Amino acid sequence: MIVMVYKDKQGFFRFKIVFYGPSLSGKTTMLKILYNRIIGLKKGKIRSIEDPSGRTLYFDYMPLGTKGKVFFDVYTVPGQRRHKKQRQYILEGADAVVFVADSDPSALQENVYSINELREFLGNKWGKIPLIVVLNKRDLPDALPETVLLRALRVDGPFPIFKTIAIEGLGVKRVFQEAARLAMLYRVFPDVYQHEVETLAKTTRESVTRESV
Repeated sequence: MIVMVYKDKQGFFRFKIVFYGPSLSGKTTMLKILYNRIIGLKKGKIRSIEDPSGRTLYFDYMPLGTKGKVFFDVYTVPGQRRHKKQRQYILEGADAVVFVADSDPSALQENVYSINELREFLGNKWGKIPLIVVLNKRDLPDALPETVLLRALRVDGPFPIFKTIAIEGLGVKRVFQEAARLAMLYRVFPDVYQHEVETLAKTTRESVTRESV
């Protein structure tokens, strides 16, 4: 099998991770938490264009580098419906996707719209490329039950699931670590990747659904 890993002019291997999801679901907050709390990685500046309400207008971007020759280019997409073309463009070439769902009941329709759009954009890559599903804002007093949200998203398959409270930084680091690990396995060790993603999906889904009972 031919391995396709992007290598830049400086000899760094680069992996693209895209945080996807509806507007105000917590994507930019997660990026800022990663920047402020992850240690041991080389960090570039966060590039972000927001409106006064905190909505991303085009995209957020932050490079994270290891001590070796590996860099992770981390992007978030704008969540508002009118930015569909921008989302499709940013998603191109992704090595892993993190879908950030909003646990607020009022955001359910936007969650469903966003995951369906992602399914459309990925096409035959759906179920193949690493896709981590994050149930964010679990601290809300009226947060949707995990099983209800997952059923609405229709994400049965090899998709790891994590719960987060991004505003407090809870669970965010683990999400990034798994996205980075799966991105590298997907590109470099595809046979190992398949086993790892299926195992992670099974254990995390069981954990989430067990806790919701």
